Amino acid sequence: MAKVTKTVKRTTVKKSGKKSAELNNLAAELKSLIPKLDEEGLAFLVKQAHVHLYNMQVDALNQTMIKDEQRKSKTAEKPKKVLKADGHFDIKISETGAGYHIKASNTWVSFTTKEVTTMVKIVKGEGSNLEIRERLYNWLSGERADFLSTASIADKFDGKLTALINLLNENFKLKN
Repeated sequence: MAKVTKTVKRTTVKKSGKKSAELNNLAAELKSLIPKLDEEGLAFLVKQAHVHLYNMQVDALNQTMIKDEQRKSKTAEKPKKVLKADGHFDIKISETGAGYHIKASNTWVSFTTKEVTTMVKIVKGEGSNLEIRERLYNWLSGERADFLSTASIADKFDGKLTALINLLNENFKLKN
């Protein structure tokens, strides 16, 4: 039988008196058993120790992931800012804050901040009510025809377009 020697580094673990006494008793018992084991038995114990250390690391990682999920769920529980709505449309800031969602016909349609800014500039621009509706309708038909279809806005005379203009007017201001 080959003689196996292993250097063991001791680390100080601060635990309650009972746990540290139990740890010391187990370490002493394991130490007393080492000389009685053959190479195969000692190799088995070393392998088991590595497996147990790995499992401890996995448990610690799992606990970290659970805490992270709990932290995320707490932040997700915060209500998203919902802006004023007029009945035909609703508008809210996207979860990332990078854009907006406008609800039309029970469907949420995503818009970038740039698109909303463009629509607000049109709505807050100069001109008669009809001219503003025409400019907004033309922009939407050229850039976001999908929204016109979803919202069932037929033309510049559609009352839903006026409702959208009112929604944008009430919820946004332009900086000079």
